[in-house]
Amino acid sequence: MIEWMIPWWGWFIVGFALLLLELSSPGGFYFLFFGVGAISVGILAWLTVVEAAWVQLLFFSIFSIVTSILFRKRLLVRFGPKSGDGIVDSLVGEAATVMDNIDAGGFGKVELRGTAWNARNSSDRMLARGERCKVQQVDGLSLVVNKAVHKEES
Repeated sequence: MIEWMIPWWGWFIVGFALLLLELSSPGGFYFLFFGVGAISVGILAWLTVVEAAWVQLLFFSIFSIVTSILFRKRLLVRFGPKSGDGIVDSLVGEAATVMDNIDAGGFGKVELRGTAWNARNSSDRMLARGERCKVQQVDGLSLVVNKAVHKEES
């Protein structure tokens, strides 16, 4: 049987290559922990704590999995991609301005917060251009608007 062994410097090369791969990959923190595991095994091999290849692979697996379980979630919370606040429902109740006439139950455009939105008129009367209306619901990328808002309410 042929016994093979990865030298300590080989683990360092693999570890730093994985760290570089992590830097070039879009967020997620996957390769980081394998890089840390490889460098840790490289240090142990350099200190001659582990010499057999199967022990090195075992330690590499253990280090990579344990560090991933312990630290990945924390790193994602702190440094991971930030999504929007997701509070589009905060538009409900706001006043919008009708950009074109919208028939009862029909679709058209309204202006809200300086942006044009697709809107559906849920009221039983037509909304005229320039009229103020109230956002009743957010439906995907469209607003459901209803009844004109009096000037005192806006």
